[in-house]
Amino acid sequence: MAIAVPAARPRVIRLPTPRGPLTEMLCHTLVQPPGTPLARHPGELPDRAADALVDDDLQLALYLCYELHYSGIARVDPAWEWDPGLLAFRAGLERPFEASVRRVARPSAASSQRQFEHSPRTAPRAPAGPATGGLDPVDPATVGTALQELVAADDGPSLSRWMQTQADLTQVRELLMHRSAYQLKEADPHSWAIPRLVGPPKAALVEVQNDEYGGGDADRIHAVLFAKAMTAVGLDARYGAYIARLPAATLATVNLMSLFGLHRRLRGAIVGHLAAFEMTSSLPNRRYGDALRRLGFDDCATDFFDEHVEADAVHENIAAWDLAGGLAAAEPALAPDILFGARALLALDARWAAHVLDAWKAGVSSLRS
Repeated sequence: MAIAVPAARPRVIRLPTPRGPLTEMLCHTLVQPPGTPLARHPGELPDRAADALVDDDLQLALYLCYELHYSGIARVDPAWEWDPGLLAFRAGLERPFEASVRRVARPSAASSQRQFEHSPRTAPRAPAGPATGGLDPVDPATVGTALQELVAADDGPSLSRWMQTQADLTQVRELLMHRSAYQLKEADPHSWAIPRLVGPPKAALVEVQNDEYGGGDADRIHAVLFAKAMTAVGLDARYGAYIARLPAATLATVNLMSLFGLHRRLRGAIVGHLAAFEMTSSLPNRRYGDALRRLGFDDCATDFFDEHVEADAVHENIAAWDLAGGLAAAEPALAPDILFGARALLALDARWAAHVLDAWKAGVSSLRS
């Protein structure tokens, strides 16, 4: 049956139920007038998880802080977006988050050595140090090849294979609920990089993003296609409808994009993230589409996934060589950050996939109750 294209309307989410002292304080403060001080700084609160990536309270608080840049929040004054006190609070959340990301996305000594062994000796190398956040030096001329090697070496759990061969309808719906946190605003976090690039890398990014936004056709915007898929399988396609059910592992994958996209110093990382995202998207989306067809769904449900099979196959080379390689050539000091962004995507996606698969293999839901 035909699924109507969702009507365009402003995105508004509701404040979810707090998950701890951070979100309790944040949600209480956001419904007050802008300028109301938050009671305490995140670092002053006890019992913070050593790994921010599994801290449900921290990840939800950070997601809400970022969401002010993307959508409205019911009962929250839009002026909170640039409130100095809230930005300071957000920075206190970002520091442990970024530190945890850098730990899990640290390059291996073996991979660093391989890269130098295969590097042209005449090409300039970006020095390690403050400009690269202490990351290993990288030969800018090898960034495109290095991205391909990272993707090829990724051994994260294959959630898409499970979906293709054995997922039931409940698990298909869970997957779409997890992915809705990003897919209903698909491409927006990466678009923050557009004004921060110049020349060929900027043109390459706009070329990719143009497809993500439907190439001028509002009905083909990828976020709209995903909303149609959600509706087709019986889910609520309203923006933010499932935030309360998403665990830290899911929110961290979305917060990663916002962290990279909103900070100009991390423009290399958001480019690397997008490049790896496009390079690893085509085959999984083919499998997701196959899963829906296996369960009897038609094009209304599979259109989003089928679109990505074709589009991302084209985007792969643009993102790896024209965008990431072009940025490394234009700004060699950003080469380590580009690879860091790619490693961070692969690491956090692997942790998320493991969370989902572990739950399903145990016969329980991967979502919060």
